[in-house]
Parts: sequence; C-alpha cells; structure tokens
Amino acid sequence: MMNITILDGYTLNPGDQDWAPILKLGNVSIFDRSQGDEILERAKDAEVLLVNKVVLSESTLSQLPKLKYIGVMATGFNNIDIAAAQKNNVTVTNVKAYGPASVAQQTFALLLSLVNRAETHSQSVFAGDWAASQDFCYWKTPLTELAGKTMGLIGLGDIGSQVAQIAQAFGMKVIAYRKHPAETKGIEMVTLDDIFTKSDVISLHCPLTDDTREIINKHSLSQMKPTAFLLNTGRGPLVNEVDLANALKEGTIAGAGLDVLSTEPPKSDNPLVSAPNCVITPHVAWATFESRKRLLQMVADNLKEFMEGKPMNVVS
Repeated sequence: MMNITILDGYTLNPGDQDWAPILKLGNVSIFDRSQGDEILERAKDAEVLLVNKVVLSESTLSQLPKLKYIGVMATGFNNIDIAAAQKNNVTVTNVKAYGPASVAQQTFALLLSLVNRAETHSQSVFAGDWAASQDFCYWKTPLTELAGKTMGLIGLGDIGSQVAQIAQAFGMKVIAYRKHPAETKGIEMVTLDDIFTKSDVISLHCPLTDDTREIINKHSLSQMKPTAFLLNTGRGPLVNEVDLANALKEGTIAGAGLDVLSTEPPKSDNPLVSAPNCVITPHVAWATFESRKRLLQMVADNLKEFMEGKPMNVVS
C-alpha cells in the first residue's frame, strides 16, 4: 500500500468529516498543519502528499525522491511549483466544482449583509434601542431593495452561473463579462466597461490571471456608480486593496463584501480591515459541511484514479 501523508487537513476536516474514503487507499498519516521544517520531515517517506495550502517549492520537491503524486485539496494550485513537479515526474491534481452552490450562497450572504444590515440591526435591538424607541420601527442604515437592480458578473463559470440564477430569483437584471463570451439565456453579455458603469452590484467569479490581477483598481472603481456594491468570493488579488479601501473611505462606491484577501490570514495593517462599509468573512464560502464532504470524496476519487493508472484532473 502507498504511503499517504496529509500535511494540512484541518481546514477540510476539523473533525466533522470522515477520512474513510482516503484511509482505505493506503497507509495514511494526517497532520492538521505543517510549517517550515515539519514539511520535509513529515513528507520524506510519502509517495502521496495531500495538501490544501502548504507550499511545495522546487527546493522541497527536489528532496522528496519517493514522491509520485500531489493531490491538491482545493481548486487553486499556485502553492505547488508545477514545473518542479513535472521535472521530478510527480503528478499533480486538483478538485473543481465541489462547492458552486456554497460559494454562490456566501456571495448573497455578503450582499444581503450590505443592503439589509441584519446584524447591525440585531445588535441594536439587543443593546436596547428598540425597547427605547418612540416608534414601532427604526433603521440604523439605509436599506436597499435588490429587485430591479443590475447584477454585473465578471466571470460566468459554475459559480457565476449559480449567482446569476439567485440574482434573477431576486428580480435582478443580470449582465456578465467573460473572456470568451457565449450566449446564455436571460443574461446579457457586455463589455468590461459596461459592467463597471451599468451595475448596481459587481460580483467577481473569474480566475486569477495576468489579465485579471487587480482588475478592481482606482480606474475601474471610478467608473462604478456611487451607490454600487462590490463582491469578491473569487481570489483576493483580483482587487487592489489600497484602491478599494480609498474608494470606500471617499464614498466612490457604497460598500464591499469580501470573502478573500490578497494575503490570508491578513496582516494587521491591511487597509480593508478598517475600511467603512466593508464586510469581510475569513475565506469561508467553500466551507459548508456539504461542500467539504464533496471535496473530501473528490480528493479520494482523484487519488484512486491515479493509483489505477487513470489520473484525472491533472494540472501538471
């Protein structure tokens, strides 16, 4: 049986999932987290490494002669030196489309937090403000109805398509921009400039590439309506964080809802952490119980296919 080492299993399975689909495939060692020198020590006898965010550099891979396979327990694989893996004849796979429904759900959790401020008003009630009110109701912030507003999507893959369906259920018009446009029922394909100038809500669902890095910047933010909201459940570096923080402080746009940042965990001086009208969640859009259960099974499926000589979802 193959020696399988999971170097950072905690975020996928903090204890509420069953590792059984992977345990039956070999001799498995599981570590919640691995850092620095721990990586080489724990990986030295492994033929299979399963990782989420552990960085496997050229230097590290060159010191793992037994290694045959890396299974990334996520979609993004920029933590793996793919060229070094190829050089060392190591197959690398990733997992796609395990959580579009969960990410789409979080996208609207962020949006509803911005337009309804349920948490703000709940905290106000528990602080005694309603009991002390002279009126039967009050509101601490402006409240915005989504029906009739325009949702602009940058990216229209599995997640973007689900966001579009939810937006339409709210009565929103949906427009979208993608590099290779295709006809989609009920969604108007537009230019990138149209997304910025016409949208009441912009939601990012595109991959991180040289073309999309910091696609949200001072110029694109200046094109947006002052009443518009920005949502990012994609990748942190899609946004120039200094430019967005300044736009929020200056009222260039009305608010932002973010599940990802350029550095995770963020540094204490990240400008968005103190920006007004900004809701930030700690990269949890993917992390529903159901989504993680699918992910774990798909990681096991990738490994099983590799062991049977039929590797799938190969990125190296």
